[in-house]
Amino acid sequence: MIQFEDVQIRYGNTTVIDHLNLEINTGEFFTFLGASGCGKTTTLRALAGFLAPSRGDIRINGQSIVNVPVEKRGIGMIFQNYALFPGMTVYENIAFGLKVKRMKKADIRTAVDRVAEVVELSQDQLKKNISRLSGGQQQRVAIARALVNNPEILLLDEPLSNLDAKLRKQLRIELKKMQKDFNITAVYVTHDQDEALTLSDRVAVFHNGKIEQVGTPDELYNKAATEYVCNFIGDVTRLNGDLIRLFNEKSNGRKFDPNTACYVRRERVETQRLCPEAVELEALVLEREFYGTHSIYTYCVGESVIRGYVKENGCSVHKPGELLKIYIDPRDILQYS
Repeated sequence: MIQFEDVQIRYGNTTVIDHLNLEINTGEFFTFLGASGCGKTTTLRALAGFLAPSRGDIRINGQSIVNVPVEKRGIGMIFQNYALFPGMTVYENIAFGLKVKRMKKADIRTAVDRVAEVVELSQDQLKKNISRLSGGQQQRVAIARALVNNPEILLLDEPLSNLDAKLRKQLRIELKKMQKDFNITAVYVTHDQDEALTLSDRVAVFHNGKIEQVGTPDELYNKAATEYVCNFIGDVTRLNGDLIRLFNEKSNGRKFDPNTACYVRRERVETQRLCPEAVELEALVLEREFYGTHSIYTYCVGESVIRGYVKENGCSVHKPGELLKIYIDPRDILQYS
């Protein structure tokens, strides 16, 4: 288990992280999620040992590591830019840490071959210079170099951000599988909510040097604890006071305060009643954005504008100017004071 206990991190007179308390369970894939400058990478660097907290403690399995050197923490790290040695072959890059430990050549060969097979690097690729590999292949080398030392904890600082979208999706699946296969505690930093939701067992959402919420992807998406988390994860529409008042008039169930912030996720705006509690609203179609698998419609309800996600089936296409009924379940409205 990894524990952050009332951790503060400062750069000069600037406090970047303050009052950080967090527990990461052994074997978890745990993600630090947030916008640039929110403190997630700073927290990761403190765990790795590149930064020292100005207050508080960081513990691994109950033992403080604040004064433990980087190389003795049992932690592997994969950087955003991979930090590979350009003048070395793939084999030499992966074997570097083992050579520093003065392992026997035969043992190094065995270890490198084993991990290369796991990350799908061929024997021919092991002989190549790093500069001859694609971005995806270089990413595999960085992963292999971290895994070959059998770390208990693996830190990943936006490791997929330099790859194209298709390759990112492919490597997400592989990263998750490798983490489970090696039984490693993984701490992953990203600003990409899709990565956080698909990879993680749990996620901590960072904002301005503090954690807004910790939870499973499902909890963060469906039960966002704060307005910031609600807006940061997924696509939502804010419902203005006029629309909330109209909603309250038509609802036989829960009522909402029109003077507070209310939101609904776009895919929860339905074009058919799927539950008895859903409130029916008359809407005018203003615009349709087609994305292949789905469309996003912009509706006018009274004097208010709302957006809804509709799965495409090739049949039901609504055109601008069309009047239709939309339905919102009161349970799908997220309200924040």
